[in-house]
Amino acid sequence: MTRVDFHSNVPDKLVYASRLVRKAYMAGNKVVVLLADSEQLAALNAAMWTISPTDFLPHVQAGDALAKQTPIVLTDNMDIELPHHDILVNLSLQVPAAYAQFQRVFEIVAMDEHDAQAGRQRFLQYRKAGLQPTHFVAGKT
Repeated sequence: MTRVDFHSNVPDKLVYASRLVRKAYMAGNKVVVLLADSEQLAALNAAMWTISPTDFLPHVQAGDALAKQTPIVLTDNMDIELPHHDILVNLSLQVPAAYAQFQRVFEIVAMDEHDAQAGRQRFLQYRKAGLQPTHFVAGKT
């Protein structure tokens, strides 16, 4: 069964996602990041190149020929075949249709009301599907 973790009250979704992906990658996981659109995808791609002067996060877009060999895959389209299904980081406003293929899903929810409302709806959808999502509030220890 898929484990779903919500991270809410996030001040910057791209920076937060980059750090989360780095942590997952360093732990030996393969990660797919679902973004809302091509603009957000381009922004995360740029952020991952500049996250740290000493870290390298090998990543490509889902349609790239090297996607199967690359541990981090970025996409704004879950309708395509994805190369791996360890971890999904969702930055979109919808529950990904194929979330159940993944061992673990991280839902990243920003501070703004529109994103928070969409996050609450996703939380309820997961619960209706029989899952028990966990909730972590960013910035609280």
